[in-house]
Amino acid sequence: MTTLRVMGIDPGLTRCGVGIVDALGGRRARLVQAHVIRSAAEDPLDQRLLTIARGLRAALEEFDPDAVAVERVFSQSNISTVMGTAQVSGIALLEAAERGIPTAQHTPSEVKAAVTGSGRADKKQIQTVLMKVLRLDAAPQPADASDAVAIALTQLWRGGGPVALDATGGARTSAQAIWARAEREARRARERSTSRQ
Repeated sequence: MTTLRVMGIDPGLTRCGVGIVDALGGRRARLVQAHVIRSAAEDPLDQRLLTIARGLRAALEEFDPDAVAVERVFSQSNISTVMGTAQVSGIALLEAAERGIPTAQHTPSEVKAAVTGSGRADKKQIQTVLMKVLRLDAAPQPADASDAVAIALTQLWRGGGPVALDATGGARTSAQAIWARAEREARRARERSTSRQ
């Protein structure tokens, strides 16, 4: 039986969470690995990004996922935190793309809703569900590792796995296909609106 393996990534410059889960059918899954890649705050930015890139590369090569899901970066009040998170997110997407692995991004509220049923769930509620679904005695630690596992589960449950091909022949998840279709329709609507003026 072929098993879909998803790697979830919770991007962070100091701690980048990595969680790998295998689908077991329905809403069942098995935890393969959960850990964090750390970079030292006193190191120069380029060295910190290199450390994260090497860690992600090693995890992709070791666990060979079928899809990679990354938490979508969005505006926060702390700009330096957003920048670091965005840079790590870009590295994660690039490393997956270089290996031809389909990627998806999920917002924190999407992850909360997929895992707990509520987009306002707190970390404790998410960890409780992870323990139940994955049959664990304790939630993966630290919290960044748990978040990465939740992101991977979100892709399993909401992404639907590779189901369509894009124009280049690359696999897309159903969520990516829907997003691309919506973008095309919006672009066509803008073009029709502009041509009438």
